Amino acid sequence: MPVQTHEFDSRFTMPDTVAPILMSVDELAKELNDPAGVRLLDVRTPGEFESVHIPGSYNVPLDTLGEHGAEICAAAGLPLVLVCQSGQRARKAELALRTVGNSGLRVLEGGMSGWLGAGQPVVRGRPRMSLERQVRIAAGAMVAMGGMLALFVDPLFATIPAFVGTGLVFAGVTDTCALGMMLARLPYNRVSGGNIGAVLESLGTCGVQRSTALQSTRN
Repeated sequence: MPVQTHEFDSRFTMPDTVAPILMSVDELAKELNDPAGVRLLDVRTPGEFESVHIPGSYNVPLDTLGEHGAEICAAAGLPLVLVCQSGQRARKAELALRTVGNSGLRVLEGGMSGWLGAGQPVVRGRPRMSLERQVRIAAGAMVAMGGMLALFVDPLFATIPAFVGTGLVFAGVTDTCALGMMLARLPYNRVSGGNIGAVLESLGTCGVQRSTALQSTRN
């Protein structure tokens, strides 16, 4: 049964549950018209963020979120909407921020994929491959290479696809992808990394900038 979305209210308090509260694309689009509305935190890699992001959003990659969680909560205030490519990383970010006291969190349902699919306005930069796609390509390449080596060189190479398959099962069960975390640290994904201090300083007053960016994108 899918998690239902609710009309957003700044007085909202997160119930004591593991499942995050989702915000639909349509709900977020309405909230962005209000300069005093939601704060957007994009937890994808800097490379993904540079490629395409929602106007007025701020980039704090998931793998750096833990050490700055309390600062982000204090600077952003409430409400705060978390964004990633499909929603998976945003759910992890929601849990990390909830543990440091932020109880008014939402996760954008469908992530950037859903936002783009709905034709909502975005800021585009140099095209870059999403982390999820990089993981699929890397895992597929290792499986294919291991299979070919097992067939034509030595059967022991079959341990490569077996290892990758086990890792994918583990990732699915634990919702933790070691390969994705490794790929996120590559220079390709870090090329446009921002200054966390500047992000924290801007979060408190991001409403006006976000509204202006959204209006200019639509014109």
